Amino acid sequence: MERTRENMKYYLADALKRCMKRAPLEKVTVGEIAEECGTSRQTFYRHFKDKYDLVNWYFDKILQESFEHMGEGRTIFEGIVNKFQYIEEERMFFKAAFKNDAQNNLREHDFHLILAFYTERIEGKTGMKMPDHLRFLLEMYCQGSIYMTVQWVLGKIKGSPEEMAEALVDAMPAELGEVFRRLELL
Repeated sequence: MERTRENMKYYLADALKRCMKRAPLEKVTVGEIAEECGTSRQTFYRHFKDKYDLVNWYFDKILQESFEHMGEGRTIFEGIVNKFQYIEEERMFFKAAFKNDAQNNLREHDFHLILAFYTERIEGKTGMKMPDHLRFLLEMYCQGSIYMTVQWVLGKIKGSPEEMAEALVDAMPAELGEVFRRLELL
């Protein structure tokens, strides 16, 4: 089977996930990833600077996919459920990625993606730029929802994707929730 550049990145990510079933990310070496993938260290380094670069690349891919799943929901609640179901499928990787968050600042990356997702929904439905006060509420809500998502991924909060979605919708500032309801997004 021919391995294109993008496919090779996915093969390396799959190899990393298999290695992470045996050892935490900190203990996995580039050599082990390459061996698990059936390739060389040189091939690994043609695609990534180090294992954290691979983690960042794959995290970006699965985060983008989680937002695609979120966008498939008709309402914010359905979208959040979709996102949590997807995260659950990739929980091991999300857990490792968030544990190493200090180096890679993945929470900040997630924040910008989720803020853009909600902003596009609101501005797309209203046809207007979001007022500063509402943007403040949205940013605060997004920061809190990311924090709670990370707590869930790390196992510090228990609940199904549906329970987490319900909790996040319940935690929405009243004015923001009203806007989402008025726009038929909630």
